[in-house]
Amino acid sequence: MLSVLLPGALCLLLGRLSGSSPADIPHIAAYFGTKTRYEDVNPRLLQDVLSVNMSVLMPPPTERCSPVHLTAVIRHGSRYPTVKNIRRIHRLSELVRTEAARGSEGWLRDIQSRWEAWYTEDMDGQLVMKGREDLLHLAVRLSVLFPSLLSEENVRKRMVSFISSSKHRCVSSVEAFQDGLRRRGRHDAPPEYDHQLDDELMRFFERCRGYVEGVENNRTALMEVEKFQHGEEMEAVRRRIAERLGLPQHRLTPDLVEAAFFLCSYELSIRSVHSPWCFLFDESDAKVLEYQSDLKQYWKRSHGHVISGLSSCPLFHHVFRTLDKAGRPRRSTDASPEPASILVGHAETLLPLLSLLGLYKDQTPPTASNYQSQHGRTFRTSRIVPYAANLLFILFDCQRGPRLQLLVNESPVRFPGLQDDAPLYRDVRAAYRHLLDGCDFHRECEGRSGGRGPNTEL
Repeated sequence: MLSVLLPGALCLLLGRLSGSSPADIPHIAAYFGTKTRYEDVNPRLLQDVLSVNMSVLMPPPTERCSPVHLTAVIRHGSRYPTVKNIRRIHRLSELVRTEAARGSEGWLRDIQSRWEAWYTEDMDGQLVMKGREDLLHLAVRLSVLFPSLLSEENVRKRMVSFISSSKHRCVSSVEAFQDGLRRRGRHDAPPEYDHQLDDELMRFFERCRGYVEGVENNRTALMEVEKFQHGEEMEAVRRRIAERLGLPQHRLTPDLVEAAFFLCSYELSIRSVHSPWCFLFDESDAKVLEYQSDLKQYWKRSHGHVISGLSSCPLFHHVFRTLDKAGRPRRSTDASPEPASILVGHAETLLPLLSLLGLYKDQTPPTASNYQSQHGRTFRTSRIVPYAANLLFILFDCQRGPRLQLLVNESPVRFPGLQDDAPLYRDVRAAYRHLLDGCDFHRECEGRSGGRGPNTEL
């Protein structure tokens, strides 16, 4: 493991030097949806992966404030493809190798003669070394941003809590995060990991029957995605890609076009290489494929259906119970509040919670028919939930009372309807009173069926 094998200073130096140079980065790297690298959302990290912008913390300059608690909901780091996509990759590779025209373009010759489908099914979504680095580096940056909360002493005394999904990629991610927090410790000692597995909290979407039946297993719930997949924009992309490969268009299914696009993203996020598959796509192709991905996530995990957001009620209540406890007035004899709570899950964990909080909700929802008017949309999963995406709740102790600030991927985001960057905590609670007093998981997921249909507010 990186923090064990290398002395601390060397570990941080290599961290600063790791990653792709701008010349090696595909021109479509920022359009990979949930398969986007974190540093392509935060380009400063391409130059220095440990770069920290201290100005993102924005308590009022007129008040004396100090951070007293951090709750971080984090997606796992970069991973291998799942079995489904590995099988698609092998089908695509075999098709291009045996049926595509012999390429005159250098990149096509590389695909046909040199590139191998090296992915195996036992990789199935496992975290890669780059994914470990994603979380280790994030931990280092957050410990610089919040030195009093994520201190080595707090970690050593087990004052920081760690909760993870049971999936291997999440467990490996939370361990890598702890390696990053212990970077100043004894590097010759074996690492000690302290985390709790809680799928009820981090994989709530599997346990919400209203969501599973009403969205996950309901084909009509993703009707907009299916329409777009066979619509004008996607058909044009498929036609162009077939021409570039020298294949009959009917042999290149929409699934295989998507597999080629994902191959570019996997080669970049796993190996930091500019894959020859990337040259298949220009920027306009990438934008169409990103939109198809956004449609899927919007209608499956986010604002498209009310139940998607409501399924995250357990996590929503957990976050606010933790914040309530950290911000409660206490006597001098009371125990110190928990300085930080780190929760590691999935894109499917973050998107419903962001939806429930009312974030990234455009006035006009994305549909199969309005692609051209959606270029300025805020709901872009490439920017919201890349690998290692994070939602940070920072509680400040201020003169007028506790204040709460929100960061998404280490950038400030305001709570909907509130004007301050770090509003009074009581104002945040008032804004979400309807959810704090309601949002009952059992009632929403097992009770009335009305909450399972499309979001009629859109």
